[in-house]
Amino acid sequence: MHSRTPSNGPADQDAEHQFSGGLVAVIATARRRAARDTDKQIDTAHLLHSLLECDSEVCRLLDGGSPQTGRLLGYLVQRSIGYGLRWQGTVEDSGALPAVEEDGVPGWSPAAVTAMEYALVRSRGRRAARAEGIDLFAGLVRDGECRAVEVLRRVGVDVERLAHRLEDRCEKDDTPVGA
Repeated sequence: MHSRTPSNGPADQDAEHQFSGGLVAVIATARRRAARDTDKQIDTAHLLHSLLECDSEVCRLLDGGSPQTGRLLGYLVQRSIGYGLRWQGTVEDSGALPAVEEDGVPGWSPAAVTAMEYALVRSRGRRAARAEGIDLFAGLVRDGECRAVEVLRRVGVDVERLAHRLEDRCEKDDTPVGA
């Protein structure tokens, strides 16, 4: 599959081995969205938007359910005409978490790379064969200063509570079978 955006990124190398099919679809959707919006990089808001559209498990984790998911999607759709205009031409690097690579990854914001890398680490911690959308969502929520978290907060999501629920869920998923 070829894309108009740069193909270098955390999701392009051995994606079929590291990421679930659902997460590969989320990444592809985020890449198309960034290209359509003429953004130079896939950022955490692109990833959040794609997760909300493609991963029902992520939507179920939001306290507000369908209405809150609808508000989030409505807010994200307005990116090119409203709130996201101040993001155009800027690189997302929240600085809240250490970047994974010093030189960056072409086509990906540093915060998005960090979230993707965290998804891999989290999935390994759960002893899962591949990272899932929920792992990426945890990586986004973990960075309290990224664009995705800014969007979540704007529609009233209690991000700290959500982060704790995601952490608890990972610990429960880590329980050995038969324990």
